[in-house]
Amino acid sequence: MPINQALLSEFDHEMANTRKTLERVPEDKPDWAPHPKSMKMGALAKHLAEIPGWVVETIQKDILDIAPNGEFVQSPPVRSRQELLALFDKNVAAARKALVAANDDAHLMKPWTLQATGKTIFTLPRVAVLRSFVMNHGIHHRAQLGVYLRLNNVPVPAIYGPSADENTF
Repeated sequence: MPINQALLSEFDHEMANTRKTLERVPEDKPDWAPHPKSMKMGALAKHLAEIPGWVVETIQKDILDIAPNGEFVQSPPVRSRQELLALFDKNVAAARKALVAANDDAHLMKPWTLQATGKTIFTLPRVAVLRSFVMNHGIHHRAQLGVYLRLNNVPVPAIYGPSADENTF
């Protein structure tokens, strides 16, 4: 089985669960955070909606510099749940298309580098970047967002099993 095919079912499953979580982000609490050092809920949700777009960057580029001019690249703000979900859906569709087209295992095994201001943060095979930097990273932030939801009395969706709020899948 080609590597991209092995990743697709997991990608689809995780993106569906991520969307369920993003659908619950309250629109009236974008600046809420559980601690002064924590990301604000709106920024965390937007970050989670952007992560699937990194699949395209990983497959199509050899290097990505996230701060090419000394400052982190900023994307336009998201002002509503509708905009958040539209951003997520757009990124998931582009990611899935790129992943389907990435049917060359040798290309997926080639090194990919993340940089900031020209300095290398890490270099890994593309397939490892897709699993760790994209999917695992998204799962990590989805779990954070689940805690934010719980602390704001928003029902947490069932992801890998029932939640305290949902007994079914």
